[in-house]
Amino acid sequence: MGSGVDSYDVAVVGAGLAGSCLAGALARAGTRVALIDAQAGRGEARRDFRAEKFGADQMALFEGLGFGQALAACTTRTDEVAVVRYGRLAYREAAREWGAHYPVLVGAARDALPEGLLTVGRVADLDLGPDRQALTLSDGRRIEARLVVLATGLGHALLAKAGITKRALSPRHSLAVGFDMGAPRAAFPFPAMTYFAEGFGGRDAYLTLFPIGDVMRANLFCYRDPGEPWVAALRRDPEATLRAMMPHLARHCPDLSVSGPLEVRPIDLARADGVERDGLVLIGDAFQTACPIPGTGIGKLLTDADRLARVHVPAWLATPGMAREKIAAFYADPVKQACDARSLRASVYARGLAVETGALWRARRLRNRLARTAIRMAKDGPRAAAALAPGLLPIGL
Repeated sequence: MGSGVDSYDVAVVGAGLAGSCLAGALARAGTRVALIDAQAGRGEARRDFRAEKFGADQMALFEGLGFGQALAACTTRTDEVAVVRYGRLAYREAAREWGAHYPVLVGAARDALPEGLLTVGRVADLDLGPDRQALTLSDGRRIEARLVVLATGLGHALLAKAGITKRALSPRHSLAVGFDMGAPRAAFPFPAMTYFAEGFGGRDAYLTLFPIGDVMRANLFCYRDPGEPWVAALRRDPEATLRAMMPHLARHCPDLSVSGPLEVRPIDLARADGVERDGLVLIGDAFQTACPIPGTGIGKLLTDADRLARVHVPAWLATPGMAREKIAAFYADPVKQACDARSLRASVYARGLAVETGALWRARRLRNRLARTAIRMAKDGPRAAAALAPGLLPIGL
């Protein structure tokens, strides 16, 4: 390959959801953008078990970035979810959600990009400065831009080249498991279901069942280490393990057979330090990871993309230079800061509610149960209270 130089306003490295949505939004606004990814290509991305469901708030962000129609077309929508607590149906909630495998979401976002935006290549080096940035690809090509955005997810190589380190906030924080149910979607007596752990003091969070096409997809979330015997047992016999961990699940889902292999992903909570660099911005998991249990991950990365596309990048490009003083405005953005803090706080709190046994957490669990019961009584009357009543007993607090 040759060593010619291509020049842009913004170079986005990483064509996952965050990078693709940001690059597309900027390009549609007239910004000269390069979106670079070693695996980039139109159509479905390589297999990666990550976010498989999102709600109305996240869809609103997709729409604001110009990707709502594309994402709606590739997903399966549900409008109601059955919520089960303590083994009993607590209520049916009107909640619009969309489900799809993560590579399908990424592929749809890439297909919706303006033609010619994607550059296939691996960034081997980067040279940062207060005015112009230079990227060198592994085949010798060079790309220059006023601003570089790293949307590289969990990858650390380019962070290290920029002198940025990741700080562990909660290693092995949680575990996500994905699998397809053996019975077809039509066999289930609900459009979607969230089944919370039947007790506390254990390390299980919840199981969610939702459709992807004609298949009922399952995501199981817990606070376990991927190397422990329980995970091996789940891989070996998922149906028996599900029945043992959630004894009343069969009341709501009689056929617990599982089809195909399980996908297991451990989640570490981590955050990048020393991020204020000339000409460089980190977004999504490259800046701060999220636990999927509270469901804040997609919203967090889309908030990053939205704030950059609508607020910061247009302001930065309107004046000369791209020094770290400019970049600092993004990390100090109150909307971004609130979103990041909310995501981290929800992740830590959800784990504490599930696994901590001290008096403070026992009191918090009781408070939450009382609040849920009061809210459901106000909305649905005594029948809702009866369904939630077992959770008010002191056992398992």
